[in-house]
Amino acid sequence: MKGRLNVARALLHDPDLLFLDEPTGGLDPMNARRIKDIVLDLQTAGKTVFITTHDMTVADQLCDRVAFMIDGEIPVIETPKTLKRSHGNRRVRVEVRRDGRLESQRFNLDTLDSDESFNTLVDSGDIETIHTEEATLEDVFLEVTGEELQ
Repeated sequence: MKGRLNVARALLHDPDLLFLDEPTGGLDPMNARRIKDIVLDLQTAGKTVFITTHDMTVADQLCDRVAFMIDGEIPVIETPKTLKRSHGNRRVRVEVRRDGRLESQRFNLDTLDSDESFNTLVDSGDIETIHTEEATLEDVFLEVTGEELQ
């Protein structure tokens, strides 16, 4: 309740610049989504919103740019998408069901079109899921800073 009240108080005067510290911290999923929607609406309206958070999922969903701060230093500032691409693997993980068990296979994203085993798998119709192995912002944070999230 305090978190929602703080956000409401911050918005009362229709500021052009807004600082929010852990805006979804301690909220249930429905209210967290409401706060995220409010932030996205503010961005669409041309407002600038600074968010401090340890929740990399929130940062990924809401931020145009992300900066990691360690001991007062900022080693990187970039868009979440660019960070995840530059620190991820260019592979896909394919899950197939065989004999009632789920098995995973990995394929190089750059050579999918010429990979016979991948094409055979696609033609088999046994694929349950396909996922890229892009890094998460948490992965990027750990790699860039060498620190664990507290």
